[in-house]
Amino acid sequence: MRRISLDIPEQTFLALKLSPDKFGDEIRLVAAIKLYEVGKLSSGAASQLAGIPKPLFLSRLIDYGVNTFELSEEELLREASLG
Repeated sequence: MRRISLDIPEQTFLALKLSPDKFGDEIRLVAAIKLYEVGKLSSGAASQLAGIPKPLFLSRLIDYGVNTFELSEEELLREASLG
C-alpha cells in the first residue's frame, strides 16, 4: 500500500468538526465514492480504497446521492415485465 501526504488548512478541520484521522477516513471514502460514480473503480475496488467492507460502501453511497444501481430504460422495462 502507498501513502499520500496532503497539506490541509486547519480551518478545514474546524469547519467539518473532524479530527485529522477522521478527516483522512472521510477523504478516502469520498474519493472512493466519486471514482465509483464516474466509473473509474468497481464497487469492490472502491470499497478497498475506502477501507470498508463492500456492503457498507454500497450503503454509504446513498448518503452522498449516488445511486447504487442505475438501469437504462430498456433494462428497466425488461425488469418490469419480469415482475
